[in-house]
Amino acid sequence: MTNLVAIDIGGTHARFCLAAIAADGGITLGEPVTLHTADHASFQTAWEHFAHQQGGTLPRAVAIAIAGPVGGETIRFTNNPWVLRPDALAGELGVDQVTLVNDFGAVGHAVARAEAEHFLHLAGPDEPLPAAGTLSVVGPGTGLGVAHVWHDGAGHYRVQATEGGHIDFAPLDTIEDRILAHLRQRHRRVSVERVVAGPGIVGIYETLAAMEGRAIQQFDDKTLWQRAASGEDSLAAAAVGRFCLSLGSVAGDIALAQGASGVVIAGGLGLRIRDTLLASGFAERFRAKGRFEALMAALPVKLITHPQPGLFGAAAAFATEHL
Repeated sequence: MTNLVAIDIGGTHARFCLAAIAADGGITLGEPVTLHTADHASFQTAWEHFAHQQGGTLPRAVAIAIAGPVGGETIRFTNNPWVLRPDALAGELGVDQVTLVNDFGAVGHAVARAEAEHFLHLAGPDEPLPAAGTLSVVGPGTGLGVAHVWHDGAGHYRVQATEGGHIDFAPLDTIEDRILAHLRQRHRRVSVERVVAGPGIVGIYETLAAMEGRAIQQFDDKTLWQRAASGEDSLAAAAVGRFCLSLGSVAGDIALAQGASGVVIAGGLGLRIRDTLLASGFAERFRAKGRFEALMAALPVKLITHPQPGLFGAAAAFATEHL
């Protein structure tokens, strides 16, 4: 049994938990502790806070999922003041082993190792994800994460995080033509992340309002998601429906480009709108690839429902690297 600390660092929150990896590779997570990054001057002081909560002693191994690139001598965060220096981390934290992984790379590891009970069927054949070949992983959140997981069919896998969220947005109908035109007023180049990530709901909502001749109200993305979920704003609900259509198209494009044998939708946003995804035209849009429609219809598409994929994936990345 190998004990470690698993950590998932974002801009606003950092989640810590104790984890254990069994000899057969099984991963067990302790109860997560969520800290606000703004409440701690540095990652080291947040680590010390967590250590104090755990009685003062932590395992001498750590796996950290980071919202951003993990290469280079220094890691800086967009929305918090922490700075990590990978070469100094072991000494600063008093550990012997350190694994750093991109946060969506960690999601890829979670997809590779999660049990079947942590996947919800969305489209295609209702069967387990294939044990060999490539799984495309698409995660709408603050941005649009894209990765792929390759299995060799013998229990081994590799995860490749990508920047697939920045491919060009391709409209499929006149409404999406108008969404693209609206977003081009703000961005010279419109990537899929501008549409099918959390903040993308704003541009969709504004486009639909303009189509109906309504005055455009200035809501932020969190407010619009809440207004849609509560049922108080039918236009916000329509924007979410359109979001699901576009997500289906994008996920299908990624699967084609990566030669996928299965697809997983990840990210907290996907989990929050799971019921809407199931009731929307997501599956139809995923399949709508012209001459390749039959191929797309044969791909199982799942939503990962693991409660802590970042922490679980960080621990899985550690196991792949060190065990």
